[in-house]
Amino acid sequence: MWRAEAARKASPLWTLGLFRSELLTTFRRWRTLALLGVLAAVPVLVGIAVRIETGDGASAGGGGGGGPAFISQITNNGLFLVFTALAATLPFFLPMAIGVVAGDALAGEANAGTLRYLLVAPAGRTRLLLTKYAAVMTFCLVATLVVAVSALITGALLFPLGDLTTISGTRIDFSEGLVRTLLIALVVAASLTGVAALGLFVSTLTNSGIAAMATTVGLLITVQIIDQIPQLHAVHPYLFSHYWLSFADLMREPVHWEDLTRNLGLQALYAAVFGSAAWARFTAKDITA
Repeated sequence: MWRAEAARKASPLWTLGLFRSELLTTFRRWRTLALLGVLAAVPVLVGIAVRIETGDGASAGGGGGGGPAFISQITNNGLFLVFTALAATLPFFLPMAIGVVAGDALAGEANAGTLRYLLVAPAGRTRLLLTKYAAVMTFCLVATLVVAVSALITGALLFPLGDLTTISGTRIDFSEGLVRTLLIALVVAASLTGVAALGLFVSTLTNSGIAAMATTVGLLITVQIIDQIPQLHAVHPYLFSHYWLSFADLMREPVHWEDLTRNLGLQALYAAVFGSAAWARFTAKDITA
């Protein structure tokens, strides 16, 4: 019997089953569906607002330089609504959704009294933690794609589609624009790995899902505020949110990779630091619920 149980623990299929179960649990929650619904609604609202504003022939943004960098191009090509929607949701809506899901990952199980049974299943603490993080990262990708797809459909319905003019002023065809759009969505999802690891770490510190979610979102807002204070410019390059909007460099010709690589490297660092802290805390934690 011991050998059978050990084989079950080591079975990759059992690990995939645990991951599948975690995904089903995450995406069946009404809270998760509500978050995705809000994210899907943002591009629709932006598109309708731009359509109304430009109904008399005026350019979006009024030429004053306000709003996301791509907003003035939406009326010329609906694909720019994808970039505008991602730029609008990345500073708050997307990371807030990730923070809610990540903060609740372990603390919610403890609050519901199911965490102890998951470990008895047997999942093993390290394997369970990795599965939770993988599920949160999957949600990062799904949430980003929801924004992108909603914006693409809205842009196609409200505005013309065709060749794109890059930030550098060069022209690329629509198919290449779609490829760059997919790359931008992947970069945005990768930009949230630091928030996901932070939320998971906070989730190991408490048995209250609400407290973990509130703390993660509070830390997110605090970092965003610090990033806007000029007197603290020395610490800005080390904040996980500082290079979030660097995805716009993928719309340059040639692509500017400097800030993109800094962003991805910084996210990897935050994921490593807070992932390790979460592992150290969770593997030593006394599970009573």
